[in-house]
Formats: sequence, C-alpha cells, structure tokens
Amino acid sequence: MIEQEQRWVVLDVGETLIDESRTWRAWADELGIPQLTFMSAFGAIVARGQGYQDILQYFPVDDWRVHRDAVEARLGGFQLEDLYPDVLSSLATLRECGYRLAIIGNQPAERKAQLQAIGVEAEVMAMSETMGVMKPDPDFFRASLGLLGDPAPGTVAYVGDRIDNDVLPSSAAGMRAVWLRRGPWGIVPTETPAQAALVVDSLEELAEHIDEAFA
Repeated sequence: MIEQEQRWVVLDVGETLIDESRTWRAWADELGIPQLTFMSAFGAIVARGQGYQDILQYFPVDDWRVHRDAVEARLGGFQLEDLYPDVLSSLATLRECGYRLAIIGNQPAERKAQLQAIGVEAEVMAMSETMGVMKPDPDFFRASLGLLGDPAPGTVAYVGDRIDNDVLPSSAAGMRAVWLRRGPWGIVPTETPAQAALVVDSLEELAEHIDEAFA
C-alpha cells in the first residue's frame, strides 16, 4: 500500500483550474470573429477530436502566433474571475489530507506567476513553454516526474480535462490518470476511457475521492 504522504496530485491548468471562456472570447475579438461563430467552430473541432489550433481552419488567419501578444493584452493574464470556484478550497483539502501538489500544464511561461498572483499554490509549478515540451508528448510526462524528484509513476495522479492530452498519455507513463469532466473536452466525449483510474466532475469531488485513484 502506498503511503499517502508519498503521493502526488498533479493538475492541468486550462479547464482544470482555469475557466478559459474569457481567453477564447479575447481570441474571437482580436480576430474580428463574432463570439458565437467562434465558439460554434470551437465546439466542432472538439467534437471531431481535434486540437484548439485547428479552429483556425474555419477562418482566414495565416498564423495565430502573430496575434498572441495582442490577445494577451486584451486578456490581461489570468484573473481571479477565471479561477473555477472549487480550486482553492479543493487544493487546501488535498494538502490537508497529506497529498503533495503540483501544477504542470500546456501553457505559456508567464502563467506560473499569474496563477500564483491569484492565490494558487503548489509545491511544484511548471508550464510547457519553460519545459520545452508539450502534452501529449511522452517526454512531457517524463519531465514532469523529474520535476517531482522522480517518484514511482504509480504514486502520481495526473488530473486533466482532456482524454487525448491528459488521460491517455499520463496513463501510458504509468501515472494514475484522473479525468475531470468539465470544459469543452470534458463534456463532449460520451465514453469513459478504460485508462482512467478515476472520473470526477469537479475538483471538490476529486478531493473527496482521490484515494480511489490509488486503490
């Protein structure tokens, strides 16, 4: 039996901690696309199992990267209003129960400081831009384990909303994959992957049932 104080809970960022609605509205406004039209296209690519970058196939945008700074200026970084309401209390509960916490996701480097500024704390926090590798690349999960001090993968639960980016690759890395069913990628799939050690609909539910992921 794994001792509880040796266990890690690693959390994704987008749609796990952060409601990205404001981010995508900023992209729609910057590109001059009506928000409803943009969101409809977004839903289509999620339903097809595609990544968010594929949304631009619907619109005449040559390179989304040239718009990044302007979108960030509109967004002003992560704000407290973007934080899902169960985040801080659930992290506190997990910490009180003896779990070590990490936040590691596909995000620009500046998101670390922005999360800290709105009260999100973890023993380890890293963004893919700084790591030089993104999910679902297996190297992302190997690097994540390295940031934790190379614990046995089975002592680590990785929590995320996407089956393709989070559940399948973290399970393949030997971690306990936890599927959080919220956000676009969390609610569109209708079948639960066999690789998920635990399925929850909120971080509050995660904090209540996390032991089951290690059963």
